[in-house]
Amino acid sequence: MDQNNFCVIMAGGVGSRFWPLSRLAKPKQFIDILGTGETLIQQTFNRFSKICPRENIYIVTNEIYRDIVNEQIPGLDFDQVICEPSRRNTAPCILYANYKILDRNPNANIVVAPSDHIVLKEEEFIKVVNLTMQASKDTDALFTIGIVPNRPETGYGYIQFDETCPHPVHPKLSKVRTFTEKPNLEMAIQLVDSGEFLWNSGIFIWKLSTIMKQFEKNLPEMNELFQEGIGKFNTPEEPAAIKNIYQQCKSISIDYGIMEKAENVFVFSADIGWSDIGTWGSLYEIRSKDENQNSVVGRNVMMYGSKNCIVNMPKEKLVVIEGLEDYIVVENDNILLICKKQDEQEIRQFVTDVEAEKGDKFV
Repeated sequence: MDQNNFCVIMAGGVGSRFWPLSRLAKPKQFIDILGTGETLIQQTFNRFSKICPRENIYIVTNEIYRDIVNEQIPGLDFDQVICEPSRRNTAPCILYANYKILDRNPNANIVVAPSDHIVLKEEEFIKVVNLTMQASKDTDALFTIGIVPNRPETGYGYIQFDETCPHPVHPKLSKVRTFTEKPNLEMAIQLVDSGEFLWNSGIFIWKLSTIMKQFEKNLPEMNELFQEGIGKFNTPEEPAAIKNIYQQCKSISIDYGIMEKAENVFVFSADIGWSDIGTWGSLYEIRSKDENQNSVVGRNVMMYGSKNCIVNMPKEKLVVIEGLEDYIVVENDNILLICKKQDEQEIRQFVTDVEAEKGDKFV
């Protein structure tokens, strides 16, 4: 295993679109959503431990989740759990990890990934990441992994690729033409039908030196802030320095800040059984279903005249559902959500409204 291979797992999100199962105190990355015996972050860590040395895997999260990270992934060194003092989106998160790694190994080759994604074809995933990391190691370019779409999905971003400009390492590595934000259904259908677009997985691969040049070029003010911490990273002085940096740091995604501006970006067209489990609809797609296409979790759920629903209930609760079609029905603790599947993008707004009207005990 290459000692220069590093991994950064982003685990600071609250998963509000997955409410009420995902809550502020225990977001979805710390939940065993599929009933496999492992939480999503445990699955992600174990997956990347087959690509990178365990000691080279960093987890970036919010400081309120340090204890739960250490509980679910025991044996990590203190510096492997990078705690942000506040949420500033993915660009500051990645840059913070970059400076931590730079202090250890300037020759690092890094894969960055969310903590809460599902990969059903793990062997193929490992093959794809290793091939892309080899390409990253040998060329001064940025890489991402795109997913071959199997439906018009409005919950994902899209990447347009140019098959006429393949990377020499592998024919499925193509030059990126454009990034597209989450589309409406009509546009999603057009994107998928064109055959020129992949889902954006949010998985990135690059040499440390390459991505640092991009931060210097495209996010110079942010980079200058983090440079103030040089000499303090991986020391007891780091938390105070980072708190000061984050107070001044703008919130921006790595997609907006770097990837959409960079010129030398390639995407691997992959079929790895991927889902970001960002919504109840995406979970419905991969869960088993009954003869009426209902996906049900709960020992005592009785369905009558209902189809195409996703139902998630406490194990012992008796629930009788009649006459529902294409609905999400979820109960967790003291919250019950009933929502049309087609309106699931509204769940984030529901959470905002609940917090405003009922307080934070429900979020």
